Amino acid sequence: MKCRTGEVQLDYMNKAFSYHAQSFDFKPGDIVIVETDYGLDMGLLVNDIVEREVPEDKLPLKKMLRLATEHDLTKQEAMIPREENAYEICNAEIEKSGLSMKLVSARFSFDGSRVSFCYTAENRVDFRELVKSLASRLRTRIELRQVGVRDEARLFGGYGPCGRQLCCASFLRDFKSVSIKMAKEQGLPLNPLKISGICGRLFCCLKYEYEYYIAVKGLMPVVGKQIERGEVKGRITSVNVLKQTVTVKTEGGGWSELDIEIPEDKLLERIKEVECSCRKNEDNCNNNCRRKQDKSRKQDKKKQAGRNRHDEKEPASEESTSPPVREASETAPEEKTRPEVESAAEEATATTPEVVDTVKAEETTPEAAATPSEDSKPGEEKCRSGENPEVVAANQSAENEEE
Repeated sequence: MKCRTGEVQLDYMNKAFSYHAQSFDFKPGDIVIVETDYGLDMGLLVNDIVEREVPEDKLPLKKMLRLATEHDLTKQEAMIPREENAYEICNAEIEKSGLSMKLVSARFSFDGSRVSFCYTAENRVDFRELVKSLASRLRTRIELRQVGVRDEARLFGGYGPCGRQLCCASFLRDFKSVSIKMAKEQGLPLNPLKISGICGRLFCCLKYEYEYYIAVKGLMPVVGKQIERGEVKGRITSVNVLKQTVTVKTEGGGWSELDIEIPEDKLLERIKEVECSCRKNEDNCNNNCRRKQDKSRKQDKKKQAGRNRHDEKEPASEESTSPPVREASETAPEEKTRPEVESAAEEATATTPEVVDTVKAEETTPEAAATPSEDSKPGEEKCRSGENPEVVAANQSAENEEE
């Protein structure tokens, strides 16, 4: 779908986003008020408003509302002390909570209803408690956004070794993947200190001419090849892609530079092929990175869900399990031993009478054990106590004679 759009650069990310210009005719450099997901915001229009084709997945676009007035600019300047105060408060809370994160910036929205904090961290950070403490102190909506080291350089800005303003802070919209192979193909030194920017990563500009180098090198003779042109005959020692020349070491020991003519139509066709292959590789790389990120997010969610379930179960188990255990341990000797003895006695009746007598002796109370039963024979109780039966019988006979 085609619509009139323009790119507006917002301060808190120093990044431009496309907005629907409606019927306005703003010019590059104008400060405009735009819609965002969190309310109104103010930004800088960085290019001309023209009719462009917008993909359906990006529709509907947020709208430009109006030009910023003097009152709006004054209001935005009044937010600077609040942002500095919020930055100090957030830093203090981070140190207090001991989180491994570095705060980069703090910015209030145009209407002051939200404050955005950008930070860098090596790993994912659980900042739920930090958000609660910041919300209680700042009394506003809190947004914490994790950014990379390249985004940190974009936010701060600066100048590169070339003497120009950083590409990411001036015109670069998206970060492309950059590898050491690009520096090697362009004949640059492979010392990381010489091909790295202030963010510590490889120069973004290594990507700019990479496709051209690959395309031209595929149409030029390689280093080490023997070449003969007119009176010059020798071996190629170096190739200059930008000048499209080769340096030849002649058989006589001299040096000569030869021009290599490449047809323009053939060069353009080759560049398109290289761009398509590089784009496919980038898409595959981005898809792999997205898969890894999605996988790591799912693993983190599972771990967090497991922790939450453990935290929910732990207090309930302490309250429900411990008191019943104590009550059961106190009442166990009286309530649980008698059924067990009875069941053991029932099982013993099917085996031997001696076991039955032993079980019954354990069940009887001391008073019952002292008075013999009517069915029991004389001397039976003493036999059960462990005395000799013959001695008991002799004692009984002596007692009968005395009577």
